[in-house]
Formats: sequence, C-alpha cells, structure tokens
Amino acid sequence: MDISVIGGGYMGLVTSVGLAELGNTVTVIDLNESKVAMINSAQAPFFEPGLHELLQKHVGSSLFASTTFEDVADSEISFICVDTPADETGHVNLTKVKSSACSIGLALQGLETFHTVVIKSTVPPGTTESVIIPLILGKSKRNFSTLGFSANPEFLREGQAVADFMHPDRIVIGVSDGRAEEILTRMYCKIDAPILTTSIKSAEMAKHVSNAFLATKISFANEVGNICKNLEIDVYDVMRCVGSDHRISPNFLSAGVGFGGSCLPKDLKALIHLAEALGEEPFLLHAVKKVNEKQPERIYRLLERKLGKLKNKRIAVLGLAFKPNTDDIRGSPAIPVIQSLDAKGATVIAYDPLAVENMRGVFPRIKYAKHPLEALTGADACVLLTEWPEFECLDSEFDAMQTRIVIEGRKILLCKNKEGVCW
Repeated sequence: MDISVIGGGYMGLVTSVGLAELGNTVTVIDLNESKVAMINSAQAPFFEPGLHELLQKHVGSSLFASTTFEDVADSEISFICVDTPADETGHVNLTKVKSSACSIGLALQGLETFHTVVIKSTVPPGTTESVIIPLILGKSKRNFSTLGFSANPEFLREGQAVADFMHPDRIVIGVSDGRAEEILTRMYCKIDAPILTTSIKSAEMAKHVSNAFLATKISFANEVGNICKNLEIDVYDVMRCVGSDHRISPNFLSAGVGFGGSCLPKDLKALIHLAEALGEEPFLLHAVKKVNEKQPERIYRLLERKLGKLKNKRIAVLGLAFKPNTDDIRGSPAIPVIQSLDAKGATVIAYDPLAVENMRGVFPRIKYAKHPLEALTGADACVLLTEWPEFECLDSEFDAMQTRIVIEGRKILLCKNKEGVCW
C-alpha cells in the first residue's frame, strides 16, 4: 500500500520503517526540515537498535520524507504519529494532532478514492470521534462513504521498538467501519500476532490502561523492595517467587529507582486527569505516581547516611538514559537525582554510553566523563541509575574511587561491595 505517516519522531519513524519492511511504500511527513533531510539521507535523528539498518535498506526505494502534506492525496492510509505531551496535571496537549488532522483534511479535498486515517498518537478516550474525525470531515468536505477512521495505539518499548513493531504481543485496532477494519487487517497480515478489533474509544483507553498497569507493577515492586530492605531481605528473591505465578508474571517486577520515559509517566497522569474530570477519585493511580516520585529520594538519603553532608563530595553518576539501548532522558530518574545532589552542593560527574549530549541540555554545568573509569576516579561515591550491559562487570574500576561506596538504582552489578536502593 501507499502510506503517509505524519510525524518523524520516535513513534512515527519506527512505524514508518516497520511499514516499509512489510512491503509498503511510505512517506514520512514532518515540518522539521533538518529531520526530513536526515531521514532522506538514511540517518536516524535518534538512537534505536535496528533503526539505522532499516533506514539504509529502504530510504530512496520504499521510504521517503517530506515537509508537505501533498503525498497524503496519493496514499491509501494516513497515520497520525505526532507528540501529545501532557502537563503536570495530566492535561494532554492536542495541538499537533489537531493541526495534522486539518492538514490531512485539506490534502484530501476533491478526492473520491477511499482513504483511511489511523491515529497512533496517544490521545484521551473519545478524542478521535469528538475532535479528529470532525476536523478531517470538515476540512476535506467529504463523508464516511469515502473516509474510514481507526485508533491503532502503539505498544513499542524504547530500546526494542523495531523488534516490538515486527513481533508484537497483539495489534489493537479500533475502527469506525468494516472497510477500515479490512484495510488495516490486510496491512498487518504479514505480522504473526493476534489482531484485537474493538471500538475506537476502547482502543484509545487500552493504551492508557496498559501503561498505567505496568506503572502499577513497578511501583508495587518498589514499595515491597523498600520494606524488604528494612528487613534485610533480597526483594529480587521475593519477586522471583512471586513472578513465577502465571497470574502475575515476572515482567515489570524489578525493584529500583522508579520508572521513566515518555509513556508511563505521561499516560498515568493522563488517566488520573481523566478520572478526576469524570468525578472519580483514582486512589490507586495517585499512589502509583507518588511512590515513583519518592523513589529517587532514597538515593541521596543512602548517600547522606554513608557520607554525611554531601557538600563538596564528588559523586559519580553512571547511567543517564531512562533505560538502556536508548538516548532518551525523558522522565529519567537521573534528573531528580542529579538535581538533589546539585542542590546539596555535591560535585557530579556523569557518564552514559548514549545520553550525555541530551542530558547536557538539562544540566550544562555538571561534569561529563567519556568512560566509566573517568567518572569513578577520585569519587566519594557512585550511583548507578541505568542498567547498561557495559556496567555489569565493573569491579576493579571502583578501586579508583576515593571511597568505594556504590549504590545501585538498577540491579546489574556482579561485583561485591555494593548496595541497592531497595535491596
């Protein structure tokens, strides 16, 4: 099929290369000229395993990028994959979604061929039917006889997004009519995964609920970990026993410094905001959020217990990305940890294999190392916040520290003489 993807960001570009790999011809539409130029030169604007290789394979033959919406008119399907940021209250900003809908509608004016518009952006339940569809119908001056609509939420994990696109647990399709369902089912036919067809509003809700439940599992594991630490029990031993129950599963039960990223925190807050707007009191969701916000504080409390006042202490921070295999620092626990250390007068020297430049934009004054040993040399303590594989076998490198105080926010080190945030 000929497909247009609106948005060349993380979700849009991964979706585009995945669709091209399935045999479609895809045009990525993004208003950022430098990003479009990078894509057309087969360069990824961000790091994601496997993305560069697929860009090299498909750009110029089945994958293209443009700054205009003209290609929408020549496509059978348009995917809306733009950002929908939420503020601290959970209110979602739909500006880019609305703009994309208007531009798609204008591009489809005067055409009679059937066109399907798919919303992949995470939007509050009801947004597609109450906001997006009316905008597209109004701008295109067309009706449901030649336009189909679908909500097709993405469930991609950063660091594994390309693999997740090609091998998902399920594909959720919320549709407005049978024709849109048939088109999307045919488009995904090469992917070996169950297709769950539902209403548009249910599909929108499923994305929020999935991420809120994953966040709940993490906060539950962290709260149990905090209790276990006081009892000198290894929470990982406990969760190994708990997670072996097929009703629970071991996934997302790894205790640590808390969850981050662009999805879990945002979707959790958005679901809280939605519930409160409906007059409901989401007690559990509020608790999940509070546990996550408090968890990074345990890092500097452990440091103060071991070092006393942190003023003028040199603290090595290993790991800045919110998870390994990405350069994304959005929602990273490293941000509140560094903020607290800096506020207490500590000297921070940080290292990450990929995320240094992104973090430099947030903390331009702290020091950044080119490798772990540089960060550790002369440090009074070390905090490990991202479970990068290259950290796993660190041991003798810690001998370069002034005092060997090593605190893990993520459990990965194989060496002795270290302590976890909640184990």
